[in-house]
Amino acid sequence: MTRQRAIFSKPPAPPPSPDDEPAAPPSKTRRKHEMHVLQDMGERLAELKPEQLKQFQLPDELATAIGDYRRFTKWEAKRRQMQYIGRLMRDLDPAPIAARLDQWNQTSREAVAGFHAAESWRDRLLAEENASAAMDALVAQYPRADRKRIAQLADNARSERAAGKPPASSRLLFRELSRLVAAGESSADTDADE
Repeated sequence: MTRQRAIFSKPPAPPPSPDDEPAAPPSKTRRKHEMHVLQDMGERLAELKPEQLKQFQLPDELATAIGDYRRFTKWEAKRRQMQYIGRLMRDLDPAPIAARLDQWNQTSREAVAGFHAAESWRDRLLAEENASAAMDALVAQYPRADRKRIAQLADNARSERAAGKPPASSRLLFRELSRLVAAGESSADTDADE
């Protein structure tokens, strides 16, 4: 009997090749992660100013949903609306939106870094014990700095501070340093140009 079964049984099927297998749908965990990413992107869009949001040319339904999200005040209503925004964003290509948001975020980071650099230079220049060393370091890093103007503003700011006056010269010094840092004309940049 066993011999007859062997004769009439089907031969074993060859193992399936990777090309024959249909693509498996994404797992529930993967879909949840993608939904959270889209919701986070939707939150970033909702935080933008209206004129910035217009630059994305979003579909009307999504733009309305973001406007509604801003209008809501209750936490639960905002949470449900953000889920809805995430669902609407599934129909969009999120790559260009993410790229633009990241670009704006990078610009913001650079602006903050420039602000901190100017603030640090101002503090160094206003320190009484090493003002000339700080000025030399500033001019060494930024060769196009107006040494005379910056020194005058620093002297005025120190005098104002000693007299207890409002820090008008300190603010002017900060603006001058901010322009210098924003221009990025450090000695490293000028060496690279030559």
